[in-house]
Amino acid sequence: MAATVTSEPIAALSGPVPPPPETRPRVLLVGTAFAAGASVMLFVGLLGVYLSLRTQAIADVGTWIPADVVMPLTQPNMMMLTLVLSVVTIQWAVVSIKNDDRPNTYLALGVSLLLAFSFIVELGYLYSLMKWNLAVTPPQATLVYVITGAHLAMLIAAMVFVILMGFRALAGSFTSRQHDGIAAAALYWHVMVAVYAIIWFAIFVTK
Repeated sequence: MAATVTSEPIAALSGPVPPPPETRPRVLLVGTAFAAGASVMLFVGLLGVYLSLRTQAIADVGTWIPADVVMPLTQPNMMMLTLVLSVVTIQWAVVSIKNDDRPNTYLALGVSLLLAFSFIVELGYLYSLMKWNLAVTPPQATLVYVITGAHLAMLIAAMVFVILMGFRALAGSFTSRQHDGIAAAALYWHVMVAVYAIIWFAIFVTK
């Protein structure tokens, strides 16, 4: 007599498949993109004023930076290199959290912050080398300090962002499936570095 085959296992396999776990809406990433865009618009306006005045001054008197002003290029070059290295380390943090590699995530975030602090030290040294006659307060000095100072504020905001996301990562808020906080901090960091690249070329390279 042939054995009867039950259909219970087949019925169990063909049952309803549970839905995948819900993911959080990427509000932080979208908000960061808008904030980064607003920051870029600010610097576009500032650099537009700077370049316009420089073009007019060169057309009128043949020079923009006074002859007695020291504006070296070595320090801005090193600052640019420092930020380029930080782009690698901040992206290292994103890749690490995607792989649930928390030790490397924390290490990458820490190295990024260390490089940003090095940039601040280099900027302070650059300020000490630029001998502007502040008693006269020429527009060149005002614009250079406003633009670089605004970028310094953007850098500090990026550092605070990374620190906050690092604490959230320590608390277990981010995993390989949900890592929008680290990605948002990296997005703002990349934009900050891109802004300095434009400043570096427009102010320090072309002068």
